[in-house]
Amino acid sequence: MTQHLDAKIYLVDDDAGVRDALAWLLRTRRLVSDGYDSAEAFLGDAHALTSEPTTPCCVLLDVRMPGMSGLALFERLQALPWQEAMPVIFLSGHADVATAVDAVKRGAFDFCEKPFSDNALVDRVERALDQSAQVLARRRVQRELQQRLSSLTDRERDVMDLVVAGLPNKLVADQLNISVRTVEVHRSRVFDKMGVKSAVELANALRP
Repeated sequence: MTQHLDAKIYLVDDDAGVRDALAWLLRTRRLVSDGYDSAEAFLGDAHALTSEPTTPCCVLLDVRMPGMSGLALFERLQALPWQEAMPVIFLSGHADVATAVDAVKRGAFDFCEKPFSDNALVDRVERALDQSAQVLARRRVQRELQQRLSSLTDRERDVMDLVVAGLPNKLVADQLNISVRTVEVHRSRVFDKMGVKSAVELANALRP
């Protein structure tokens, strides 16, 4: 597991003692946290939910709270387009274990039963932050790819599609009714704009 010194952990629990204990525990691992005493308070935090996170993060979420429950908040978070980048770990009392297990089946990262083992909980947090970092890195690559693709002209896209399909320059020229030299120029520009040096590298970059 990687140490994520720029990470943020959101603690959502109506018990101030639990929040304080968790915050202290995370500080011992050099992890920064923000605490919220309700699901509503967390939803009201513009910084947490209005845009995709830029650094790894996760949510430690109590299952049972006054007002909106942890499960209801989880359902709201699942609707976010980048929810996978903000893994949720449920904190459950013994009576709520079945609910937490069901939430994991529906996409929560994990759950930890109260009273929890400090080491076990932080290990889960660090694994969640690893996932968050991987998701954010993948989304950055996807955005960069889309930006590069949008910089191509229509003719460059035509040439790129045929090159990726494995056609040599002569067949690309025949397909598009242009000269081989023109294909070579477009091919070179495509490689430059896409940041690759070969057709194989280009195909790999475009692979989902």
